[in-house]
Amino acid sequence: MNYSKNISIKDWSDDDKPREKLLLKGKGALSDAELIAILIASGNRNESAVDLSKRILQSLGNNINKLAKLSVNDLMKFKGVGEAKAITIIASLELGRRRKTAGVLEKENVSGSKDAFQILQLKLEDLPHEEFWVILLNRANNVIDTKLISRGGVSSTVIDAKVVFNFALESLASGIILGHNHPSGNLKPSISDIRLTKKIVDAGKIMEVPILDHIIVGDNEYFSFADEGMI
Repeated sequence: MNYSKNISIKDWSDDDKPREKLLLKGKGALSDAELIAILIASGNRNESAVDLSKRILQSLGNNINKLAKLSVNDLMKFKGVGEAKAITIIASLELGRRRKTAGVLEKENVSGSKDAFQILQLKLEDLPHEEFWVILLNRANNVIDTKLISRGGVSSTVIDAKVVFNFALESLASGIILGHNHPSGNLKPSISDIRLTKKIVDAGKIMEVPILDHIIVGDNEYFSFADEGMI
């Protein structure tokens, strides 16, 4: 069906109304735009809730991950989205993120880069700025703790190696995995990423607390220094 701007959702067939479609066909039958339309409930004078939702998604390349990174003010720039609608969208996406978190939680054992990525993804996905975290492990590679080391801007963050090893010594950690995100989604390590990793790896050798990996987190993807033979 073509969603005409001049036709109210009430006049659509039940198969095309988002709420009725969910009841008739199940949640999996709805598009992303239709799900968002249910959240915001109404559009504006010129477009339906579905049309408005489509416009928002199209501006983001139909990328839900990009939608999750928008702030209330970002969403309110779209005509027809007020504060209440923006908050509803953000709250629903955060609930989805927490559901995924509840499924993964903190893994007891880290056997490879994928395990480390899944732990760090819970901390770093959807952030519009860079953060640097460490995973602290015991001799069996079980997770002792995860610690935020620093929070920075869109493209960088400042790391003090002394803070990293203070946490490691306090926790009696036998190994450390470094991790930070690239909000741009570009997984390629920068020159500063490589230099910082080498600096902390060298310090770890002196402290006898090895750096096992450095994970760069992107949009549902990651780069592992260990997998690439860079540690």
